[in-house]
Amino acid sequence: MIQTNWWPQAEYGGIYRLLGQAVQVDKAKKRVSAELVDRGLDTGVRLEIRAGGPAINFTPSAKLLYLDKAITLGGVDTDQAVQVAGSGQPVRSVFAPLDLSPVVLMWDPVRHADFNTISDIGQTDTRVIYFQGATYMEYLTGTGILRKSQIDAGYDGTPSRWVADRGANVQQGYLTNEVYAYEYELPAWKKKVAWALVSDSGYPVYPETLAVRPDRENELAPCLRMLVPIMQRSAADYLADPVRTNDLIVSLVKDFGAFAYSRERGAYAVTAMRQNGLMGNGNNKSVGDMDATRVQRILDIVRPIFAVQQQKVPETLVASDLFTNDYLDPSIGAR
Repeated sequence: MIQTNWWPQAEYGGIYRLLGQAVQVDKAKKRVSAELVDRGLDTGVRLEIRAGGPAINFTPSAKLLYLDKAITLGGVDTDQAVQVAGSGQPVRSVFAPLDLSPVVLMWDPVRHADFNTISDIGQTDTRVIYFQGATYMEYLTGTGILRKSQIDAGYDGTPSRWVADRGANVQQGYLTNEVYAYEYELPAWKKKVAWALVSDSGYPVYPETLAVRPDRENELAPCLRMLVPIMQRSAADYLADPVRTNDLIVSLVKDFGAFAYSRERGAYAVTAMRQNGLMGNGNNKSVGDMDATRVQRILDIVRPIFAVQQQKVPETLVASDLFTNDYLDPSIGAR
């Protein structure tokens, strides 16, 4: 069973591609299940994927791993993995569906024609609206890339303030979602937006990695040795041919009564992920692996941030406590 942190969408394409033809949808609980397939072949295992975010009252997957033992893998960002390391409920990532985070800061390219990077935004007093609790913002303000006086934790995931402000402010969004939706699907805007990836500012988080409870890793290891390479193949196949899976995702979003998610937006998201290196092989020939230097970099960045917030990070914590590539097949990569 896999617990995600949001509604079905293209970022999870490799996971949803694992579902076979006999799909069963639980609209009330926002879950979907089917036989787990590996390139169309039934593995004899049944897979359930659970939607997250609003579907579960925003309960983090890292927490649900401890509340429900039926959950094998939960979606956890690497900065969040650091955050919970000292909580008594640590997690360890075994697969990274995305190589880079799709989180962007976006702006109206007409009103802010002088912006090219996030650092450019910080040279002005332009208000930056973001989700409350986003750790990356503590990094941006702590390093002086942005000013504390210009940030506003009032983003609620809707375009209401963007429309009301007529693009005067900078806003958090996702390259795979809002960037397309605002230009083509938001009647009150329907113009281009410019954007910069937060990862390009020096915050190399791995988003929504699939993690296990470390105290269950030995128990799950035989399963993980078989499952993780299957997830690698599914991720590579999704990038090569996303249409069928995107059709399923669009259908599930509708069944779950979530936001409107079009086939066009899904197709755009795959293109954006490929073109910008969000999903793929990273700096080698393998898909789904994680780089120890990057994980250590995030650990070094967020340790003092969480200390200020009085969230204890173990002094002995190192990158290898947070992830492992041991279950991956290094020969499996995106084409």
